[in-house]
Amino acid sequence: MVETPYRRRLWPLLFLPTLILIAAIGWSAFWWFSASQVDRIVDAWRTREAAAGRVYDCGERSVAGYPFRLEVRCRDASVTLTNQTAAQAASATQVTAKLGEILVVSSLYQPKLLIAEFKAPASFAGPGAPPMVLNWETARSSVAGLPGPPQRIALVFDAPSLDRTDGPTAVPMARARHAEMHVRQVDGAAPGQHNLEADLVLEGASVQDVHPLLADAFDGHVRLVLSGLNDFRPKPWPVRFRELQQAGGRIEITQARIQQGDLIATATGSLGLTPSGNVEGELQVLATGLDKVIPKLGIEQALEQGVSQSAIDRVAPGVRAKDVNNILGALDRAIPGLGRVVRQNANAGVAAGIDALGQAAVLEGKPARAFPLRFVDGAVMLGPFKVAQRSRCFE
Repeated sequence: MVETPYRRRLWPLLFLPTLILIAAIGWSAFWWFSASQVDRIVDAWRTREAAAGRVYDCGERSVAGYPFRLEVRCRDASVTLTNQTAAQAASATQVTAKLGEILVVSSLYQPKLLIAEFKAPASFAGPGAPPMVLNWETARSSVAGLPGPPQRIALVFDAPSLDRTDGPTAVPMARARHAEMHVRQVDGAAPGQHNLEADLVLEGASVQDVHPLLADAFDGHVRLVLSGLNDFRPKPWPVRFRELQQAGGRIEITQARIQQGDLIATATGSLGLTPSGNVEGELQVLATGLDKVIPKLGIEQALEQGVSQSAIDRVAPGVRAKDVNNILGALDRAIPGLGRVVRQNANAGVAAGIDALGQAAVLEGKPARAFPLRFVDGAVMLGPFKVAQRSRCFE
């Protein structure tokens, strides 16, 4: 009896490599198809943004990241903002921002999550204003929920700095050791209502030429909830603010804390918009270390040098600077040196006035004062004192 030699079947050995090869070809085709859709998706997004007066451009765009993600790199990026305020609409004013490079990364496993990195610096230029330059060590962002309305947005900067260029000289405007902002959609009180919850964190921040209190470094954390924003389509900001006011939208500040040296202040409250576009509402403020802050306001120095009308308008609207200076002069004529005493003790008077406005309290184990901070038709009022004036949101 002759035995037939056993022939080993080869197809089981080839099945797995063939399957892997087919999967690799299919995955490659899927990646190349996804990469080919980038231009179409970006162009559609640019068209929607341009309708709202925000024109985005990219000098050179490339796609990489094979096989598991898409990396879209944009060099010489720019955005031109047109008619973002009512005043700009009347004159067709444009503001242009330029950025060296943006890298946007999307995993094929999570296509609705975009992570971006930005290369410094960014420059800003507008008519009638000096150019500004924003620098940073690292800057990155993430957006979840696209291509529909974003569900979560995060923006993080390490060591950001904003300078105004005055010829060859860079004039510092703002600095921070770290800054980040997080925004996410949350369910509202009514069925189908979606609110926005925002967190803003600043560490070692300072702002020049705005208010003396902001010139020294401070840390801040603000958490708020915005209601009434039901349409997330791209629109100019004045239009969005007007729709927010008409919908009865509010900003609920659920947590706010600022620390600057010995000063610690917290606040909670609610703000809204009037039909004319001004901010209205009230915040309950709890603060400690106010006696260290008042001298930074420069009240005594202003009185020594003569009171300007702009300074009076900030703290006592409706009072004429000429009247204040005349009163101080009259005190000196009546009792020589009395006007000078009043000037030199102005800070103590302001401190006493704030103490009279508030109530004794305790903040983080330290004696503090609790008092309301009111926003009346755009003016920020501390009791009867006007401490700031904000421009209308519709302008």
